[in-house]
Amino acid sequence: MTILIYFVTFIVIAAVLFYLFGYSYLFSGISKTYLKGKMSAHIDDGKFFSHNVIAAGNPIPWEKDQEYNTTSLPKKIVENLSHSNTASFLVIKNGKLIHEQYWNGYNERSKTNSFSMAKAVTVMLLGKAIEEGKISSVDDRFADYFPEFKSKEFAEKLTLKNLAQMESGLKWQENYKNPFLPNAKAYYGKSLIKATFSRKFKQHPGERFEYQSGSTQLLGFAVKKAVNQTLSSYLSEKIWTPLGMEQDAEWSTDESGMEKTYCCIHSTTRDFAKLGQLFLNDGKAGDQQILNLDFINQMRTPTEKSEEIYGMGFWINYDNPIKHYYFLGLQGQYIIMVPEHSIVIVRTGSFNNLPKNDRGRPDQVKFLVNETVPLFAD
Repeated sequence: MTILIYFVTFIVIAAVLFYLFGYSYLFSGISKTYLKGKMSAHIDDGKFFSHNVIAAGNPIPWEKDQEYNTTSLPKKIVENLSHSNTASFLVIKNGKLIHEQYWNGYNERSKTNSFSMAKAVTVMLLGKAIEEGKISSVDDRFADYFPEFKSKEFAEKLTLKNLAQMESGLKWQENYKNPFLPNAKAYYGKSLIKATFSRKFKQHPGERFEYQSGSTQLLGFAVKKAVNQTLSSYLSEKIWTPLGMEQDAEWSTDESGMEKTYCCIHSTTRDFAKLGQLFLNDGKAGDQQILNLDFINQMRTPTEKSEEIYGMGFWINYDNPIKHYYFLGLQGQYIIMVPEHSIVIVRTGSFNNLPKNDRGRPDQVKFLVNETVPLFAD
């Protein structure tokens, strides 16, 4: 009995300390991971979070190529996908669905977590807001939207472009394994404002590239304020519906209804592929210009500060013989665009041990491009 009393007392004291020091979100994290049999965030955790719906108003199914699923993937690709716990693998060629494969009980209607692929979507919404005159330009200062940043050291000259290019100078350690660092607080906490606006800046914006989820979350706050509606409804109106997405998607939010703009759009592989096709089509869907081409070119132009591997929301590999750029999410979520061959490759799944030996870019992306494109190229 004495041991039980000590144990209960310890738990109570620990809980009080967590609340006092701002770590109460850890209880939410534990309930959504360990108590669900998972060790970390996962591609099926959308049902555990509040969300806003991204409505698909006019579904247009993919047209299937006449050679749809007639090409078997080589053993080395199948083994790579299988060993990395892949949920789906899809290839679009010349705007048509040519290959589609699912594992582990997933299918074409399964919705999985985009993780950081949502960063590029947030940048797309920035571009749309600029196009519509709701934001003047990428050079707008963040403090013009949130004056409290004028008093923060280094932050007064922070621009939306700095945030989109990951050159904000924000004090934010991008670590997904340490529960006491900002990513966990943003993911499992109740307030994205508290998780991000409380952060300090460690250097002048524009000086150095450093990939940070906090930067994209700040960008999301600015875009939401500019468009004066939920980002999910704005995305639905301006991109999701015009692209003819086949299903509604869900965007995870905090308790206030603010979208996690660095993360967490839950959608199908087929609909993720339509985002990639939009960029191969230079922003067009049919005859409609969905996103301004000048802005698209800014997104897919690598920056000097990133040493030519990142643009605005996109990871870029133009030094590979088969040039490509891509949306990238935690655990290996990819929408890969290969312009020279009119190919989009999408891979979703759960792979926590993702090697990144190519200057911070996942080895698997380069492998999949180099092995898959020759199978379907003209």
